[in-house]
Amino acid sequence: MSEIINILEKYNFWNNEKIDTGFYREFYLKKIDNFTGNKLIKVILGQRRVGKSYILRMIINNLINKNKVSRKNILCLNMDIFELKFIRNSEILNRVINEYIKEFNPKGKIFLFVDDVQEIEQWEKIINSLSQDYKRDFEIFITGSNANLLSTELSTYLSGRYITINILPFDYNEFLEYFKLKRNKESFLKYLKMGGLPELYKLNDESLRYNYITNLKDSIILKDIVQRFGVRNIRLLERLFEYLIDTIGTTFSTNSIVKHLKSNGYSVNHELIDNYIKYITMSYSIHEVKRYDIQGKKILTGEKKYYVNDIVFKNYISSNIDYQIGKILENIVYLSLIKRGYNVFIGKLRNKEVDFIAENNEEKIYIQVTYVLADKSVIDREFGNLKSIRDNYKKIVLSMDDLLLGNIDGIEHKRIYDFL
Repeated sequence: MSEIINILEKYNFWNNEKIDTGFYREFYLKKIDNFTGNKLIKVILGQRRVGKSYILRMIINNLINKNKVSRKNILCLNMDIFELKFIRNSEILNRVINEYIKEFNPKGKIFLFVDDVQEIEQWEKIINSLSQDYKRDFEIFITGSNANLLSTELSTYLSGRYITINILPFDYNEFLEYFKLKRNKESFLKYLKMGGLPELYKLNDESLRYNYITNLKDSIILKDIVQRFGVRNIRLLERLFEYLIDTIGTTFSTNSIVKHLKSNGYSVNHELIDNYIKYITMSYSIHEVKRYDIQGKKILTGEKKYYVNDIVFKNYISSNIDYQIGKILENIVYLSLIKRGYNVFIGKLRNKEVDFIAENNEEKIYIQVTYVLADKSVIDREFGNLKSIRDNYKKIVLSMDDLLLGNIDGIEHKRIYDFL
């Protein structure tokens, strides 16, 4: 047995090892299962530490136990493991795969899993070649933590022979199932504090959680942004990252960010800030939401909003002493909508704003999010903004109120944790 096979054997499941799948994420497993059984490359994307490696192990576990695929027909390469760092480029990757085939001579389809594929230079050459191999049948799954993985150049190279699945942190429903809690205000407030990163659930000490989140932030900045895009001004990048977290759910333009940073002593320009924001959003840690003119039926340029991929970034990194509960609730609703497959915009109707327009095929929902409908002025504002929209699509006001107002002029009032 070659040295390469000896190394691979440690990190594969060829000898009846039990596979640690962690918490079973049924939503994503069903979604991925809909795309299996063909030559399309399955590209699983998402921020670091949201559980992409566990998703791969869940797929492998299902192949072995449900589909009765031979363990020797599955090759898994986790590029986060130090002993596999020798697979630096596509040529070495090709050699490793050939060594595996020579050793086991697997009959039938080969299932190839490459975790953190971006660590391999020119990975797309061999991955594309294997997906089109007419002598051997490969089904390929790869993961990455940066949207640059499928930049225009790579997308052209793969020629549309792939599908993407975006993985988010645990949502409120998964949180409830993980901790076996009931759906109510108490459990929802607990979720707002703990967020959706599964490793955090194993840390009971606040200082350990803080260290975990700050280290994760540093990894995202250094590995997914600085190394990927050659960013030189790391201090500015970190400050911009923190600024976007501080101001979640706030409408602003690049110009306002430039003014803010200049007032704090940074030498910046619009192009630099636009590039840095693009790099940050490509790491999946921050989401950019554009504004949509409801009356003019067009996307607006200029001002946008940003939301964090997990609310714990706001809880542990933000320097803003105002907890901004309303913005945090908006953030949670936004993540729920994109997980359900909606395209989400901020709505503008003359001088009024609608928190979210969520579209999916022929479906459209208008949503207002607020902490509580504290008095008549708040009720008039939240319902009034939706009443101004003259169409028949669903309109909802979401809040944390114990008492619901029911249906007012066709506008539903729901508790946020029930909507989720």
